[in-house]
Amino acid sequence: MSTPAQERSSGVQLVSAPLLLLLLLSLSGCSCMDVLVASNINALNGTTVKISCTFTSCYKMDITKFAMNWTYQETLNDTEEMFMTYYKKKGMVPLRSDRFGERVMFAGNLEKNDLSITLSDVQLEDEGIYNCYVRNPPDRIQGHGVIRLNVVTELPPPRDSTIAVAIGASVGGALALLILSMVVVKCLRRHKKQELISEEKMEEEGKLEPEPDKGTK
Repeated sequence: MSTPAQERSSGVQLVSAPLLLLLLLSLSGCSCMDVLVASNINALNGTTVKISCTFTSCYKMDITKFAMNWTYQETLNDTEEMFMTYYKKKGMVPLRSDRFGERVMFAGNLEKNDLSITLSDVQLEDEGIYNCYVRNPPDRIQGHGVIRLNVVTELPPPRDSTIAVAIGASVGGALALLILSMVVVKCLRRHKKQELISEEKMEEEGKLEPEPDKGTK
């Protein structure tokens, strides 16, 4: 028989195991934050460009706990400059920036987890790294998207399709002419063959006709 002390010890073990399991589950949490961005974006100098950033999370966004920042840096080794952030009562707000002024606007939709922005009147100095940071508690992972903006002074010329069309038309015309020639040759051969058959048939019929009887005087 077990002693009372052993029973108490056994009871503690039975109780502590579920508690330990619940504790581990509560500490593990859910970590599935994922930030979706384009790694490289090309923008024409003087135009408006959209810099997209969306995210997915295990949890629905809670505006009282949600946090996000947009930052800029010329290169990956430079200090980051924050130019847009999220406030609980104001939502997405552009920050005062000597670099961007009032050229940055929020262009996303928080209800759809879209944190995209637009940058108007793009300048050559705007080229660099744009960081999209997202926190959506109770998800413990901070999402981070990195976009490289390249500013160009002119877009590459469109491909000239005139030559391709001309080549295609020439090849198509030659192919059609070849097919037509083959059809004509085949018809001529068939017609000639039919004529030969007709001539041979007429000769055979002529041979089969009986010679006329010599008339009596």
